[in-house]
Amino acid sequence: MITPAFAQGAGTAAGGAEIALQVVPFVLIFVIMYFLILRPQQRRVKDHQALVKNVRRDDTIVTNGGLVGRVVKVTDEASEIEVEIAPNVRVKVVRTMISEVRVKGGPVKAA
Repeated sequence: MITPAFAQGAGTAAGGAEIALQVVPFVLIFVIMYFLILRPQQRRVKDHQALVKNVRRDDTIVTNGGLVGRVVKVTDEASEIEVEIAPNVRVKVVRTMISEVRVKGGPVKAA
């Protein structure tokens, strides 16, 4: 007598090919996700890091919170910059919270 489990397995001599065909859709989904989601996100992160690194005095910036102001003081080693949001009103802003630079300012003057 042949058991039902043995009889079902006897017809599939190429079991490895079936497993490979089941894995192919997952691999394709991962490749599509990489090119449509992960790669553009990495490019945006790299562009934002370059934008934050190149902020100079007299640039007009917009923060993630929506504040628009002019950069007054920048130090390369500090993670904060000083921004003037109104005449004689200065606030410190964390560099990573800058969302865009609207107007490029002049060159950095040695202090």
